[in-house]
Amino acid sequence: MEDARDISRAHPRNGELLLKGRLLVVAFEGWNDAGEAATGAVRVLQEQLDVAPLLELDPELYYDYQFNRPVIGIDDDARRRLSWPTTTLYGPSAPLVPVEPLADDANLNVSGDNGGNIYLLVGVEPSRSWKAFTAEIVDAALAADISAVVFLGAMLADVPHTRPISIFTSSENPEVRAELQVERSVYEGPVGILSVVAEAAEDAGIPTLAIWASVPHYVHNAPSPKAVLALIDKLEEIVDVVIPRGDLVEEAAEWEQGIDALASEDEDMAAYIRQLEQARDTVESPEASGEAIAKEFERYLRRSADGKGDGRNEPPTPR
Repeated sequence: MEDARDISRAHPRNGELLLKGRLLVVAFEGWNDAGEAATGAVRVLQEQLDVAPLLELDPELYYDYQFNRPVIGIDDDARRRLSWPTTTLYGPSAPLVPVEPLADDANLNVSGDNGGNIYLLVGVEPSRSWKAFTAEIVDAALAADISAVVFLGAMLADVPHTRPISIFTSSENPEVRAELQVERSVYEGPVGILSVVAEAAEDAGIPTLAIWASVPHYVHNAPSPKAVLALIDKLEEIVDVVIPRGDLVEEAAEWEQGIDALASEDEDMAAYIRQLEQARDTVESPEASGEAIAKEFERYLRRSADGKGDGRNEPPTPR
């Protein structure tokens, strides 16, 4: 596996494990993608980094078209064409080569230090044959000399839209946990494809990290640019790439303002949001006890186990 220890690092406070080689960032539509936040974050990376498709999995093998239907649209040649649900692996056009700046503002550029090491995997959670699907992905990761995998997920939770999006990280790899000072997940129960691929990657010797965003469950029908932004912010703390935000900051503010407007017309909704704000502020206050924090996170676990919200998201472990 290729070692890139001499790559300069924009975030030297982090360890070397996730920065010393090629990093694969993964997100799937479906169970693990509340508010389309996880796939939204990977799509931003896809747009801003110089990547090209390396592999597209055969949709006939893994998707139920009555559940994930093909979509028809107009292509670049003005022809009506079908797009089939699938999963695609993207890699840098020039691996281990710095990427050209995308803007004049240094704070909105891909740094170039690690842009040529970022690979992306994005697609739709498969309907069947998860073991074969996972084996294809892990084989492709090994063939590309992937050094570590970051899984992005988003869950519906009892959180207010008016506060910063909660981000949780966990890892099954002891070196990653020690390096980034994150915890191991304690969740037990049904899982999505992220957990299946993560276990297989670890078994193949590829260290993994999971980053989860909490999306307010009362706005679950709409995409959440604020959660996308939070995932990108967290990813930047770990990866040596500065990601251009484009219109995300403005879109996140508009998203929050739109929900404020809805709440102003619904007294019950406004009261409920105030309760969530009080609970969040209590947990994050300097005087909050460990017991209070533990109880707050237990609510996330119970919500998923009881089937509230979408009832399908894997609750992450608190930091």
